[in-house]
Amino acid sequence: MKVYGIIPSRFGSSRFPGKPLAVLAGRPLVAWVVEAVKKAKGLDEVLVATDDERIVKAVEEYGGKAVMTPSDLPSGTDRIACAARNFLGCDFGDDDILVNIQGDEPLIDPALVEQLAAKLKNDSRWSMATAVTPIRSASDFAAKSVVKVVLDRDDGALYFSRAPIPCDRDAEPQFGSSSLYVRHLGIYAYRGAFLKKYIEEPPCPLEKTEKLEQLRALWMDAKIAVVRTDDEGVGVDTPEDAVRVGKILASRAGK
Repeated sequence: MKVYGIIPSRFGSSRFPGKPLAVLAGRPLVAWVVEAVKKAKGLDEVLVATDDERIVKAVEEYGGKAVMTPSDLPSGTDRIACAARNFLGCDFGDDDILVNIQGDEPLIDPALVEQLAAKLKNDSRWSMATAVTPIRSASDFAAKSVVKVVLDRDDGALYFSRAPIPCDRDAEPQFGSSSLYVRHLGIYAYRGAFLKKYIEEPPCPLEKTEKLEQLRALWMDAKIAVVRTDDEGVGVDTPEDAVRVGKILASRAGK
């Protein structure tokens, strides 16, 4: 069994073109993400999956490894599978674990990467693992950009939606660390055997409606383990985010 941490990183972005190469506290965003993921224990390889030679060059300049993938792949999940195959020169193993880490999260907690991989290592029930954090406001609960998750008693995912779920029929929802209301964080771990099946399956009606690729896994009757964390993460979606996160990185480096 091998564990791969793979970071999809595309040059194109409608809101922030060239985002992976944006300089934060003296180095490209993608280099910061690689550095953070490398701190996770138990990873056999950390790879950047990209469609642009400029990103490859930036990653390698800071001691990372990058793999070229086609620009027209339909999702980040397809990109990590392609990257693993291109890196290995053959298919990855059925018992391998591939962790998909967002390329715009330079403040990712390495322990979360470790926890997701451990979920699949230690319990064969799960085909995938992902993460949630408590919803803390009514505005986040209502926002379509915030993906909500309903969990079962074993912290397995029952459904993901942009709609405010679960619905409290009789009262206003109460938010906080112990409530039912949690938001999805865009990090996934896949068991190799399931990932091979997943990328061969066409998008399902639920996925196409909600624009959430994890719904394809539930449609396929996969079991998705969910790790809880209090860390909401800090993503870089705009140039303004880059300035804000750059200041955080600079302050950490100065300690």
